[in-house]
Amino acid sequence: MRQLFIFLLIFLGLQFSAQKVFSVQYSSQADVKVFVTEYESQADLKVYKVEYESQAGKNDGKWFFTQYESQAKKKIFFVEYESQADLKIFFVKYESQAGWARNDKKQLMY
Repeated sequence: MRQLFIFLLIFLGLQFSAQKVFSVQYSSQADVKVFVTEYESQADLKVYKVEYESQAGKNDGKWFFTQYESQAKKKIFFVEYESQADLKIFFVKYESQAGWARNDKKQLMY
């Protein structure tokens, strides 16, 4: 029983650990449609782009952009207008600034 519990914890941890994203060309290919806001205060999520896959966060705004679609946990499409978006983001300069401003949209990135 204990081994099953440990296995489940590891499996679930792997399921939700990485914020690896891939930017698709067409909105119909996307899991989430994203709009980049002009101001931090307008965003649902403040995103920091990490340099390496191992730095990707656990749904905390630290995104790693993959080279291939198959490597990503989520496929995103950047929309032109705010009204088209599922999620509004703002790119921050520092890792410590990343995170959710509105928790009601958090499930979009699981």
